[in-house]
Order: sequence, then C-alpha cells, then structure tokens
Amino acid sequence: MKYNSSLVTVYITNYNYQDYLEEAFTSLVNQTYNSIEIIIIDDGSTDNSINIIKRLSEKHENIQTIFQKNKGLNKTNNVAIKKARGKYIMRLDADDILEPKAIEKMVKVLDENDNIGLVFPDYYLMDENGFKFSAHKRYNFDTDVLLFDRPAHGACTMIRISFLKAVNGYDEDFTCQDGYEIWLKFITHYQVKNINEPLFYYRQHSSNLTKNETKILSTRAAINKKSVQTKNINIESILILPIRNDKKYLKVIAGESILEKKINVVLLAEIPKKIIVTSSSKDIKEFVQKRYKDESKIIFIERSEVLERKTTPLSETINFIQKQIDVNYNAIQIISPDFPFIESYSIDDALNTMFLFGSDSIISVREDNHMFFQHHGKGMEPILNQNKFTKLERDTLFKSVGGISAVKKEAFDLSNEIITGRVGHLMVEEKASIELKNQYGLDLATNIFINEQ
Repeated sequence: MKYNSSLVTVYITNYNYQDYLEEAFTSLVNQTYNSIEIIIIDDGSTDNSINIIKRLSEKHENIQTIFQKNKGLNKTNNVAIKKARGKYIMRLDADDILEPKAIEKMVKVLDENDNIGLVFPDYYLMDENGFKFSAHKRYNFDTDVLLFDRPAHGACTMIRISFLKAVNGYDEDFTCQDGYEIWLKFITHYQVKNINEPLFYYRQHSSNLTKNETKILSTRAAINKKSVQTKNINIESILILPIRNDKKYLKVIAGESILEKKINVVLLAEIPKKIIVTSSSKDIKEFVQKRYKDESKIIFIERSEVLERKTTPLSETINFIQKQIDVNYNAIQIISPDFPFIESYSIDDALNTMFLFGSDSIISVREDNHMFFQHHGKGMEPILNQNKFTKLERDTLFKSVGGISAVKKEAFDLSNEIITGRVGHLMVEEKASIELKNQYGLDLATNIFINEQ
C-alpha cells in the first residue's frame, strides 16, 4: 500500500474485550484519514477475542496482528513501537471509539508544527452500552495552562514516534499509567498541545483498569519517584505533625494508639529528614519521648496552647519550629493526625509532585463529583457547570482531604503561608478522606482498623 501523506500507526490493545473490540476497530477503518497502519495486539485474552481478531484481519488487508501472553500495557506499547512504520503513533483501547475525523485532525496539528511532541483531544464519556452521557473539555494548553500536572489521556493521544524513541519509549518497570509516564517525559523535552473538541468516546464500565485506584495512585507515585531520581532533583524536607491536646490521639485501637499508628506510617516515608511532633499536651510529650526514644528522625517540640488554638494560623507553629531546629531543608510538610488512613507513599509523593511540576505548594485532594448548590433567596441553584452535559475542566471541584500539605521553604519564608504561589495537587485514595472530626469518624476508623487486623 502506498501512502500520500504522513503515515500514522494506530495500534489496538485488547484484553478480554470481545464485546467492544469490533466497534473500536470499525471506528478506526472508517476514519476520513487514509494513511493509517493498523496493528491489533491481543495481550493474552481468554474470551473470544482471538477469533474476532482473526476474522477482522481476514476481512481487511494490511493489518498486523500480534498474539502474546499477558505482558501488561507498557510492554505492549513498546511492542507496537518496534513494529510501527508510521511517523506518528496512537493507541486505541479496544473498548473505546474514535470520531470519524479524529486521526485527520490530530495529524494536522503535528504536521503543522515539528516541535509538538504529542497532541490529545477532549473526549466523550459513554457507558458499557455505548450511551454517551458526558463530554469532558480540557483547558486550552496554548493560553490557559501554566501547571502541567493534569496529563493527557493515555489512549487516543497521538505522539511523534521519533520523539517517543528519543525518550526510550515506555518504562517497562511499570504495568499501568503509561500515559502519565510519557507525559512526564514529554513536558520536560517537547511541546504538547490539545484539541478542544471531543474526538473519541471513553467507555466507563466495571472492568476498566482506571477503577483500580490504589494501583493507579501507587504507580504514579513510583513514576514520580523515579523521575525525581533521574533528574537529580534535590529534596530535603522536614515533616511537622501538629497534635492538639486531645485524648483521642492516645486512644488505643487494635493494639496501637491513633498517634502511634500515624507516626509509624510517617516513619515509612523516605524523604523527610526530620519528623517533628509538636503539642502542648504533657501526655503526648511523654508518650512520644518514651515510645520513640531510639528513633533519631523524631523530635518532640513542645508548643504553647496559644499556638494550638483553631484561630491561630498554623504558619505560626511553623515559624516557632523553624527557630528551634538546626537542619538544612528546602521543603516543609504538614501532616494532619486527623486522617488516619493516609499511606506513606503519598507523603513522599506530595514532595516529589511539588518539585517535579514546579509548584510552590501542594495539597492532598479528591475530585468531588457531587452536585453543589447555593441558595439565592428564591431557592437552590446548582453552581458551576455540574448539571450540564459538557463538563469543563475549570469547573472540576476538588475537596481537601488526607491532611497532607507541603510548601517550598523559600515560598513559605516569602509569604508566611502554607498554601501559596502556584498550588499543585496530590490525589489520595478514597479511604484517606476519612477524618476524625467527630465521633462518627472515630467510630468508622475504629471499625476499619479492627477489621484490617
């Protein structure tokens, strides 16, 4: 086959998606752009996918098919890169669907600017039955984006293959979050661009990999850690654990006090040089100094009751502590004791994320998809764009949970604020949002600790 324009390699990755595979394939062969090389890679399916792929390859010419034992996404992506002959490459997941002009429009962007490394469009959300229920529109990356901490979608992103090879393809140390890993590489070396138009349909169903939240977030943390090490970014932090004079922190649950559980998790974090527990409570002071007397990383600093008041900014505690210690550091991290289920990898990842993306401070959050309303005298009215079909990125709401915040020392010393300058975000697991703010939260946490024992 001869191609009169830039050849695009599109590879379909499939694992047990027999119900959706043919629909994805059909959306590809019906593209208005015709210089497309198609590769179908089956990653060890156990359903009827293999028979469907064989039938499609017999019906259509010039389709490469690869049947392999289950290797995972990153290794499969690299298989496609080795087989690809195109100038550009794009992955189409077997449960997603392309708009007819998707390839044509993305190729146009890359053809017109040789400096752009990847281009990605907005997208529709559809359910497992193909019902389109929402459109997600990103910011305009040319005019609106300064902090590149929200990556492109892993699939249906078109990439200049020479650039992809220049960054050594996909890191096979990781089995998922391929789009995030490539995003980190590309925003460091190349331009990225988006198309503010939905050009593919992203299917939401029970077997989506993206449902496995713990795997996703822990993998992202591992990618960030490796990227920080590769770039030789120096992070030296102190971690402050401020404890109010409240007996609940010494309550024993499943063999350990709440405070002990928290400190033990914090100790597993690798980056903090010193962990500073501060409180006005004599009981907490006695407990920490006795229980952790052999832990050189832990320092107890007694603070006044005035600094513990809810009306006193936490920045005053930080200023007080900075005068008490003699440590070299470039970041300050605050960990709230009221969120007992934060993971140690998240503590490190907050710092890695802040330095990788160049933000001045960072907070732990979860995206909140609930409807929010305001009362305007005549009744309740929805706020932002949450009740509309098209969801704009600027209307996404995030809730501060997990109790992790961090700030670069230079930014704090300049502003005397913890959340300051360009603020980044760290996504945490749903369980990390459980807070000990009342008896219900305490009872819920107690039940979880006991059941996990």
